[in-house]
Amino acid sequence: MRAKETSALLIGRFQPFHKGHLEVVRLIAKECDRMIVGIGSAQLSHTFDNPFTAGERHLMMSRALHDEGLDNFFLVPIVDINRYAVWVAHVASLVPPFQAVYTTNPLTRRLFEEAGYEVRAAPMFDRHIYSGTKIRTRMVQGEEWESLVPKGVAETIREVKGDERLREIMKDHSPEVTI
Repeated sequence: MRAKETSALLIGRFQPFHKGHLEVVRLIAKECDRMIVGIGSAQLSHTFDNPFTAGERHLMMSRALHDEGLDNFFLVPIVDINRYAVWVAHVASLVPPFQAVYTTNPLTRRLFEEAGYEVRAAPMFDRHIYSGTKIRTRMVQGEEWESLVPKGVAETIREVKGDERLREIMKDHSPEVTI
């Protein structure tokens, strides 16, 4: 008799998908048969906090995961609905079935636990190095950022001129604005 397959859900904004995220994905791939990656806040783009479109993030992650030899994943854009009482049902309606959820977000943990899902802690790998905010700040300041993201992600950002987009977005902010 075949062992029960397990599918896990990981939700994040991935702005951009970086090497810390990749380590979490590697861990999930070892623990589960199938992985669903929810691309959160899919409707947002072209701001400092959310510079990349859902399609750009999808391409970044597809390239990075394929480069890792992973093929047991689904990438699903998830638009915010801003109604916590029905958010888990909204997510579940958009993605393939899953048994476990990986998260570091306390609200996400609570909502999925209340809905009866197994919630596992997604470890943070070298958070002081791998942070979307720090990577975006480096882009804005013209500093080196490519070593902090997988090769396919850097290629995608260069192709869509994401670093240039960020500098353009931020050029109108006064020097007092902290990013």
